[in-house]
Amino acid sequence: MRFNLRARVAAEFLSTGFLVAAVVGSGIMAERLSAGNTAIALLANAIATGAALVALILTFGPISGAHFNPVVSVADAVEGGLPWSETLPYILAQTTGGIGGSVLAHGMFGLSLISLSHHVRSGPAQFLSECVATFGLLSVIWGCSRSRSSAVPFAVASYITAAYWFTSSTSFANPAVTIARSFSDTFAGIRPIDVPLFVLAQFAGGLGATFLFRWLIPTLRSSAKNVILPRQ
Repeated sequence: MRFNLRARVAAEFLSTGFLVAAVVGSGIMAERLSAGNTAIALLANAIATGAALVALILTFGPISGAHFNPVVSVADAVEGGLPWSETLPYILAQTTGGIGGSVLAHGMFGLSLISLSHHVRSGPAQFLSECVATFGLLSVIWGCSRSRSSAVPFAVASYITAAYWFTSSTSFANPAVTIARSFSDTFAGIRPIDVPLFVLAQFAGGLGATFLFRWLIPTLRSSAKNVILPRQ
């Protein structure tokens, strides 16, 4: 069974919303409980995000492919897995769902529903970090979806959890999540003015990995429709 576009877009909206709620909500909780220890707060934030990713990919993957991410959707379209006519609806669903997730997280913790972030994340190191983070994410997706698709949820979650720690940007690696986090003046936030730099770096890294894996695994394009998980 192949789900219709409306169902798949709804799945992308809900899943990206839950992902951002997990990122922002766990950041708020971690900041409140860590007594000012940023390392502990980041560790809690990373673990919660990784755990949420496994659950969400397993839940929504069979419906929409579990993209949650405009870079993944564009890369899937480039490789012939997602029709270009469906790419914009996916991206709109991911972006609006992500913003909804920020609003939801704020509501659960009794904060103003929308508060633009003042968290500075700018400069060449941040750009490089986001490029590397997204390059690695797409490499994991393409490599695992080609060889062992059942491992994708765990591989993606493991990579993002690790990338929280080995990148100076803490690995946003997702334009929809980046935009959504600009609406949260909390531990997980990013200033709106810093968003374009992150988004540019993310697309550069993600598309770079896509073209690399087209060369590394020449048969990739014929199986691109399996990103991230096969749709029933």
